[in-house]
Amino acid sequence: MKNKRLSILLIWFVTSVLVLNTFAQDYTTWHLPEDAKARLGKGAIIEIAYSPDGTHLAVASSIGIWIYDAQTGEELDLLVGHTGEIYSVAFSPDSSTLASGSLDGTVRLWNTRTGTLLHTLAGDRWLVASVAFSPDGSTLASGGRDSIVRLWDAKTGTLIHTFTGSTDAVNSVAFSPDGSTLASGGWDSIVRLWDAKTGTLIHTLTEHTGSIYSVAFSPDGSTLASGGGDGRLCLWDAKTGARLHTLTRDWRTVTSVVFNPDGTHIVSGDVGGIISVWDTQTGARLRTLEGHTESVDTVAFNPDGKHLVSGSWDDTIRVWDTRTGTLIHILTRHTRNVYSVAFSPDGTRLAYGTGAGTIRIWDTQIKTQLHTLIGHTEHSSVAFNPDGTHLVSGSWDDTIRLWDARTGEALRSFKAHMGQVHTVAFSPDGTRIASGGGTYDTGYISVWGGRTGEFIQSFKGHTATVYNVVFSPDGTQLASGSADGTIRVWDAHTGVLRHTLSKDTDEIYSVASVAFSPDGTQLASGSAETIRVWDAHTGVLRRTLDGHVWGVASVAFSPDGTHLASGGSLIQTINVWDVRTERLIYTTHQGHTDTIYSLAFSPGGDILASGSRDGTVLLWNIDTGTLKTEYLPEDVNTDGVVNIQDLVLIAGKFGEICECVADVNGDGIVNIQDLVLVAEVLGNTTSAP
Repeated sequence: MKNKRLSILLIWFVTSVLVLNTFAQDYTTWHLPEDAKARLGKGAIIEIAYSPDGTHLAVASSIGIWIYDAQTGEELDLLVGHTGEIYSVAFSPDSSTLASGSLDGTVRLWNTRTGTLLHTLAGDRWLVASVAFSPDGSTLASGGRDSIVRLWDAKTGTLIHTFTGSTDAVNSVAFSPDGSTLASGGWDSIVRLWDAKTGTLIHTLTEHTGSIYSVAFSPDGSTLASGGGDGRLCLWDAKTGARLHTLTRDWRTVTSVVFNPDGTHIVSGDVGGIISVWDTQTGARLRTLEGHTESVDTVAFNPDGKHLVSGSWDDTIRVWDTRTGTLIHILTRHTRNVYSVAFSPDGTRLAYGTGAGTIRIWDTQIKTQLHTLIGHTEHSSVAFNPDGTHLVSGSWDDTIRLWDARTGEALRSFKAHMGQVHTVAFSPDGTRIASGGGTYDTGYISVWGGRTGEFIQSFKGHTATVYNVVFSPDGTQLASGSADGTIRVWDAHTGVLRHTLSKDTDEIYSVASVAFSPDGTQLASGSAETIRVWDAHTGVLRRTLDGHVWGVASVAFSPDGTHLASGGSLIQTINVWDVRTERLIYTTHQGHTDTIYSLAFSPGGDILASGSRDGTVLLWNIDTGTLKTEYLPEDVNTDGVVNIQDLVLIAGKFGEICECVADVNGDGIVNIQDLVLVAEVLGNTTSAP
């Protein structure tokens, strides 16, 4: 009987562990765009709110709103729908509704029980920076970039009032506990107190000399706190507008302020990563909570005041015991920016570098984070060596680091060039490392020993920051793209310049990314203007691919060289092109909410990884062996319809001998036969992939 009970308990324990592990990993597949298989990272932390019942945390991020269990830190939901970063979140007093304000200019109301969207409010033409519920939950206030404070009916979503008078963006709004007064603060350095019913301006508070980032009322409504870019934390009499205390006057911008539930203390976060606890009556600093390494942009108390949560640019959420000041828990895997992604040679691991300098290595099969590499303090880029045993990273902190890619152990670190390191690459034989970077008026390229890190040589010629360096597959050439608008191809061993590739124009566009084709015959470049494919040996421009709007930030060839992927800058589109025909065969602009800085195909070519400024990596099911165009061959410009524009494009290349989309019948020459083929199907439509 004992053995039977023991077996049952063992089965229950194993099952429970498996369920918990599965649940913990599920968030990587929540609300993915079509064709994506996983999302690594959770985006930047912008604001955090406790639910009034103390059960949940809502985290406004660059990709959506993450809902956490406030006790365990488990991910419960991801609310998506905004098309830009979410800057503010607030729970209704009964915890049933969550409001959010976004860069997309809207306010959204969500049912917290089901996660469903209730209302979308057209809150601002530019950005909604702050939302706040009235104490009775009937009204919602919002403030944003257009300097207008708006009041909404929280049940119907209808606009009730607009408060005008601010002369610049409104960063923060807060109701008094009795709901009679609304406070606002923003870029014009003035705190304003409004009658919440009539919109009448009651007081203007003018102690600050810099932008105001946060305002908060004490629980009894007698005191108002404000923190700003001038480093001041001010306390005001909420009735008279008189200044009671100026708690700090140092250089560190005060980014967030909050009172504890009984009003005896006020907590502030600043850009130096310090959390300060102040006595409300005396203005004395009682203690500081230290641990964050970057700006603390948001702080919030739980309802009973025993815990404080803080969110930082260091990509962590920290929960503190307010009585002792001790750290209780850290929530990780939020990421501010992803600047570089790289697959291991066997495709089982993926590494990416972040804006905080942290490097993360994931298992691509089970979507589990294996290692977090700590050492860099700023933006980092990464590359695996050819056998996947080592990882090299370069950072804006002007250092290069070598890591054991299997264990995550730091092997060595060395000072790089005089300026930020933007890019690193291993040579195909693993004996050398190339790094690129610099300043606005100087571009550096250096070569180092692949295992020892000893300096070998410098390549000189670029006149601005080098954003990307890459070795040719045979290791004989090194290509670099720079903010000076040129691509340079170097002899990788001697440093002799072989070619300088640039567009024949007076306009200079930064070259954000370069990539060699797997056979080394072609070199692709992405810039703020377009994609170009060059002959890697002669430097002759072979083709131009136009399909992005507002810039190209990244390019990558598929392992078989037949396809080229490109990532957008201001418009976050990912395109996949057939290199031979120049046809756009796949496109998506769903998934990322900011610039796509890096692309990488898995060694098998079936997965495309994209790293974005939104702080996430998306893994896409892009099997280039089965990708097929849904465009008719006669639809030369792939706009979905065969029309006069296709005839014009053929006419522009008439008589040319080429492998290009204008050669409709594929006989190697653009001639009358191609014109006839298009003319015969004029008006036919096709569907985009």
